[in-house]
Amino acid sequence: MSVLVVIPTYNERENIAELIPAVLKLPIQAEILVVDDASPDGTAEEVYLWQRRVPGRVHLLQRPAKLGLGSAYCAGFQWALQRGYEVVVQMDADFSHNPADVPRLVAALQEADVAIGSRYISGVNVVNWPMGRLLLSWLANRYTRCVTGMPVADATSGFKAFWARVLRHLRWERIRSNGYAFQIEVSYRLWRLGCRIVEVPIIFVDRRSGMSKLNRGIVYEAAWMVWRLRLSSLLRDERRYYTDS
Repeated sequence: MSVLVVIPTYNERENIAELIPAVLKLPIQAEILVVDDASPDGTAEEVYLWQRRVPGRVHLLQRPAKLGLGSAYCAGFQWALQRGYEVVVQMDADFSHNPADVPRLVAALQEADVAIGSRYISGVNVVNWPMGRLLLSWLANRYTRCVTGMPVADATSGFKAFWARVLRHLRWERIRSNGYAFQIEVSYRLWRLGCRIVEVPIIFVDRRSGMSKLNRGIVYEAAWMVWRLRLSSLLRDERRYYTDS
């Protein structure tokens, strides 16, 4: 099957220089799409180097400004769908997601439509996070499950694999959320559509280098998003998020 790994970046030159070769050597022969939000540190230039080294396997989608994680994934998913990839994987650029786990997520799609790399499906598997941030993440996922009813232990995970055919059912232009809220919304929309979701246990390690993009705005957006999702289901307002394809 054809697999595309979508990686959004902003100031990740040091990490992307190591992540690209790590993904390229995986046994599933995946291609890579880096969606870069005009990083001033030269992230795009690093991707150009890899495009010359391995033509056809590394792609770059450059955007004119820092437009947010959610819109970067929306753009990357649409890019993948337009080109006919069968499986789309999303992951962070900072090595908090282990590239070696990508084949496990893809293999899990034999029994599901969506595979989530989960930090909380088998205990708490997070390394090097301060206790405050770990508690915030764990409680956010409990809160999400309680409000929405979605049976997912790690709804805020940014490490997922999808069959492209299920992504075609979403109207990506209507998804405006970012950060944690984006991760919750996509999983929720697909769950409500009837997609089979499995969680694959992973070990999440805090970023190797660079600065985290987490801020209060991202947390507040996610807190409100779960109620918006719940309300849309109660008001039967969800069809506008889906296509008929």
